[in-house]
Amino acid sequence: MVYPIGKLIVAPIYKLWLRKVEGFDNVPENEPFIIAVNHSSYYDTLLMYTILIPKLNKQIHALANSRYWGSFSTRAILKWGKCVPVYVGEERDYKKNEQALKKAFKYLKQGHLIQIFPEGTRSYDGKIKKGHSGTARLALKAKVPVIPVGIIGSGKVLPKGKMFLRLARCEVKIGKPIYLKSNNKNPNEKELEKATRKVMKEIAKLIGQKYNY
Repeated sequence: MVYPIGKLIVAPIYKLWLRKVEGFDNVPENEPFIIAVNHSSYYDTLLMYTILIPKLNKQIHALANSRYWGSFSTRAILKWGKCVPVYVGEERDYKKNEQALKKAFKYLKQGHLIQIFPEGTRSYDGKIKKGHSGTARLALKAKVPVIPVGIIGSGKVLPKGKMFLRLARCEVKIGKPIYLKSNNKNPNEKELEKATRKVMKEIAKLIGQKYNY
């Protein structure tokens, strides 16, 4: 059993701010996959852990901003979640990010799940932002499906700059698996952009928005 303490303690408490989950039937049970989620609140971070792990009993490894390893409290959570640091913004490091993708690839081959916020950072107004190509790159390399997930209302649960959860609840909509394909062993930037757009459009559709990038 993976994350036993999280299942018994964290998940039930975390779900107090969750109104409903739709589309769980779209989740593959017998193959690894990438969870691609929109991001508008820190509350999003563990949400898919609490939804998927009790049902699938599989480890999830989230790709998370490296700067969160600088704090003792967040570092403890990230280590518990067996997350993988990525280096973005001022900390951007292409070599280290390649290593992160290799580590994520290894986890997928072990049958684990990978969670990615393709936008790379939170959207403070709830509007979907431009997606980065890491999700598409990893899915094509590992030949695993991408499960698009839309979270609605998490920005009201834990707004920007707030330390405590509010009296609000969010919704989660899980889309159908996306199987990305490429004729090239090493897809070029144009192919990756097209694949990224396909994933982001599905996420946007789940939250009732349009992806205009």
